[in-house]
Amino acid sequence: METAGVNVMTQYLTFRLGQEIFALDISKVREVLDLITITKVPRTPEFMRGVINLRGSVVPVVDLRLKFGMSATESSLNTCIIITEVQVDNETVVLGALADAVQEVLDLDAGSIAPPPRIGTRLRTEFIKGMGRQQDRFIIILDIDRMFSTDDLAWVKQDEAAEGGPRHRSICPERRFPEGLPPVGA
Repeated sequence: METAGVNVMTQYLTFRLGQEIFALDISKVREVLDLITITKVPRTPEFMRGVINLRGSVVPVVDLRLKFGMSATESSLNTCIIITEVQVDNETVVLGALADAVQEVLDLDAGSIAPPPRIGTRLRTEFIKGMGRQQDRFIIILDIDRMFSTDDLAWVKQDEAAEGGPRHRSICPERRFPEGLPPVGA
């Protein structure tokens, strides 16, 4: 994007899934956590690995490798959880995304971002904002708001309704748990 002849730079957090490099707009990222214990939740899609307790708030965690048709993310010293804010049905949902490793924060201008490819990717192209280029490598820039449908996150909504209100719109001091999970220390 150019404004009066000046390239506007956008920052992206890059991370690795397998051998591929992906990126998220930094404005969608709250923080990056070392891998912590993830509690599995029954009757959720395969790519939903479970939930974590983040400062007293329950945050769902997805395995992006499974979402993209890859093998499940394996635990390593570099495995991390990227805490993001996703827009689903005009609501902000806090969501953790597993990554093999976080790389760096990049500044990319619009001129270095190509449209998503129409073929040749295992991802559905509506998940891709564009292809960033840095030196000799391509970076797949994801549109995290388009990656998860209402159906994908239906269990979050059902839990909210059962508990009388939203759980994941923002990180708050209240401690709430999915049905069947006891509070920590119980």
